[in-house]
Amino acid sequence: MSVRVLAASSSQDLGMAAADAVMERLAARSNPVLGIATGSSPLPLYEQLARRARELPRLRGFALDEYLGLPPGHPQSYREVVRREVIDPLGLDPDAVLVPDGTAADPEAAAAEYEALIRAAGGVDVQILGIGSNGHLAFNEPGSPLDSHTRVVELTASTREANARFFPSLGEVPTHALTQGLGTIREARSLVLLASGTGKAEAIAAALNGPVTPEVPASVLQLHPDVTVLLAGGAEAGLVPGSYSLVRETRAAGR
Repeated sequence: MSVRVLAASSSQDLGMAAADAVMERLAARSNPVLGIATGSSPLPLYEQLARRARELPRLRGFALDEYLGLPPGHPQSYREVVRREVIDPLGLDPDAVLVPDGTAADPEAAAAEYEALIRAAGGVDVQILGIGSNGHLAFNEPGSPLDSHTRVVELTASTREANARFFPSLGEVPTHALTQGLGTIREARSLVLLASGTGKAEAIAAALNGPVTPEVPASVLQLHPDVTVLLAGGAEAGLVPGSYSLVRETRAAGR
């Protein structure tokens, strides 16, 4: 395991440090592939990457997941979210960024096809991640097999409640999704995870310091050779002091 943990004093510092980590790894690859996460956690990173868009190589991208059953163009479909928050601000080619097909008549076949597309692209070079308060990665809820691949999943009540703020009502939050599996995520060459707030502290501590178990999906980070975890707003509260570095100190040392 090689996990580097950094704690930032602000979301801006978090985003800048995350952008440094992502840019460094993308620069080491020819024709790089970026794994795209949605949600609030990666937004500071995308804001900083947008500021540095001219420095970005030409990218291909794969989103982690998509709701099942939302109509095309729905503002909360991850296809639309990725367009608004990543493709347009970073100036990416929309045809080069793929999202699982949440409108497919055969979702299981769509999942298998998406997994095959990732492999055909040579795999993901840098996978951006957030983490749920229950330790989920993408839509891999507690109990997900550690070697799972892209598939259809049922969303837990806690995940639907957490995402209800993006919909007019809880009843309109989809009950199922297509998600890359934990095994798919582990196959990425580098992982960069961002988390903010004390509400994520318990999940972060369990993921990094607890046993590797399907009950804490993010514990698969411990099985990966290149992981950078960036925390802010108290998300580091459950970690032992000294087990992480401060972003300001790290950035200063690099100058």
